[in-house]
Amino acid sequence: MSDVDHLIIGSGINALVAAAMLARKGDSVLVVEREDRIGGCMMTEEITLPGFHHDVMAATFVLFLTGPAHEALGADLAEHGLEFCHSPHPTAALRPNGQALRLEMNRAANVAAFNKRAPGDGDQHAADVGAIEADAEFLFALLGQPLWSRQSAWLLAKQAWKRGVGPLKAWFGEALEPGRAWLETRYESEDVQALWAPWVLHVGLTPEASYGGQMSRVIAFALEAAGAPVVKGGAGQMAAAFERLITAKGGEIRTGIEAQRVLVENGTAMGIETATGETIRAKNIIASVAPGQLYEGLLKEQPRPQTRREFRHGRGNFQLHYALDAAPEWVADGLDDIALIHLADGVDAVSRSCNEAERGLLPAVPTICVGQPHRLDPGRCPEGKAVLWLQIPDAPRVIKGDAAGEIETTADWTEATREAFADRVEDILRQSIRNFDAIKLARRAYSPTDLAGLNVNLVGGDPYGGACALDQFFLWRPFADQNNYATPIKGLHHIGASTHPGPGLGGGSGLNLARQLGG
Repeated sequence: MSDVDHLIIGSGINALVAAAMLARKGDSVLVVEREDRIGGCMMTEEITLPGFHHDVMAATFVLFLTGPAHEALGADLAEHGLEFCHSPHPTAALRPNGQALRLEMNRAANVAAFNKRAPGDGDQHAADVGAIEADAEFLFALLGQPLWSRQSAWLLAKQAWKRGVGPLKAWFGEALEPGRAWLETRYESEDVQALWAPWVLHVGLTPEASYGGQMSRVIAFALEAAGAPVVKGGAGQMAAAFERLITAKGGEIRTGIEAQRVLVENGTAMGIETATGETIRAKNIIASVAPGQLYEGLLKEQPRPQTRREFRHGRGNFQLHYALDAAPEWVADGLDDIALIHLADGVDAVSRSCNEAERGLLPAVPTICVGQPHRLDPGRCPEGKAVLWLQIPDAPRVIKGDAAGEIETTADWTEATREAFADRVEDILRQSIRNFDAIKLARRAYSPTDLAGLNVNLVGGDPYGGACALDQFFLWRPFADQNNYATPIKGLHHIGASTHPGPGLGGGSGLNLARQLGG
């Protein structure tokens, strides 16, 4: 006899979405989490100084706010305390020459600003985001729902009937365009190119990767329409709201419980055994884990699925956090209330930094994303102070050297290497903020190894659940022979960033599976 209907391993965004949907349905749900907190990458702590609240990993929630999981659960989560904070200026790029360009949540303003940088660039922006808007129903269904399904086949059939087979083929061909090709063939202004070039890194791609252009256009549309919201009180409050919702609907969450293996009888998952020897039985086991955790850990006693390749993980992530004594004075005007600022010099600079990282080198000039959460949510720090959230999305998982030839390295991220690389990032930041040295109070750095220590699913510090190259994305994520969220074991389901629709904070795989199970 089963103890619960659904036992969920892990407590990241997809696990929590699945748990909330299934508990709300009335099924019995148990979430087990090996750490002493829930939330996966949603974690807010006072890591620099008392009173300064930092999102240690995930920070902005535009993919959740614009996705079907929020449509399904947003009202319930709001009742349990979830609140978002916004800025009308979601993102900007600041180049080394001091030139800056920001995005407004106003298309007409963006068209005018882009056309001012280069005639026609604003009109091109309107065409690009307008095309995403026109295709939104088809595109977001394609990106969000299970692909190997009757509903996806029907969706494609309807589009082929509506557009014609030839135009649909052309649509998919354009959708596979790399980010570099999109920017260099559509936009003349280097400032506009610099605004969008770094965003492919946030979906685990590079400027030269297939479908990077389409994903960049989707991001441009989402940012312009919904901004770059943060959770009031920090990302950890998102996890707290989910916990209140799940428990209010009768679900249970247990922390400090490590699932050691899935119990299998006659090819069917019957439950789990924990690291302490406890047995928990369930009708369905839902594993929100990386493929290695599933097949080499939880199922290590079972025959491994036949596949012609190993699942690959992508670049690591480097995080840097600052407590500041006052608001930063940026070297360019108009950046005070920007949610996310990229310090980058365009397509070539972004390409160079991520290429160095993929070859195992510390980038000589890393691409830097700077968040100013205190501008959206003043309660993150004492009055008159400030916090900065820095993400460097192109750090090597295994170090082979330093592209600049300045930092002594070993294969591993040591404390000395981490702080030396943090110094490099800080030097770039210092050049961007006039009063930086006068207002800096404290900093805290996290290497890819540190992040992996905080969340076992961030293998090597990869925050995207695995490389997002075309051969292990869409229908082929995590493996070409896996159908949606099924595994070779009956009753065992696999969700998370390593499954479709991939990384981010949308909660798509958790929602899709919950609906498949009747939630």
